[in-house]
Amino acid sequence: MSLLDNTKIGNSVQVNIDLSKDRLTKEIIDAINISSVGKISGYKITDGKGIGVILQLANGKEQWFFEDEINLLDENGNVIKKNRDNKENNNFVFNYLRRLKYEDKNKVSDLLNPINFFMWLIVSFRDIF
Repeated sequence: MSLLDNTKIGNSVQVNIDLSKDRLTKEIIDAINISSVGKISGYKITDGKGIGVILQLANGKEQWFFEDEINLLDENGNVIKKNRDNKENNNFVFNYLRRLKYEDKNKVSDLLNPINFFMWLIVSFRDIF
């Protein structure tokens, strides 16, 4: 479940300035340093990898952030823990596949070796899941 599945326009979030400092203007960085809490005013499709949020900051300016650059706050202003508990993390096979590495083969004998093909096939499947 994505963090954004639990957000609504008007929710308060906290910005992690360290993750987004390189792409923000000095004015926005100064506003976040004064108060890192902002209100969600909308959503924005990011670089093809997901959806980001548009925040209204303490100085009234709006800026968009990636999902991993913010933390959702509860009614008391405490950070809600991100739920990283998904199917992939609970399954031994998927955890094993994520650690596998495949190095490109250049020699013909390596390319024709069925074990190398099988290894390539397994590593390729992890991208699907």
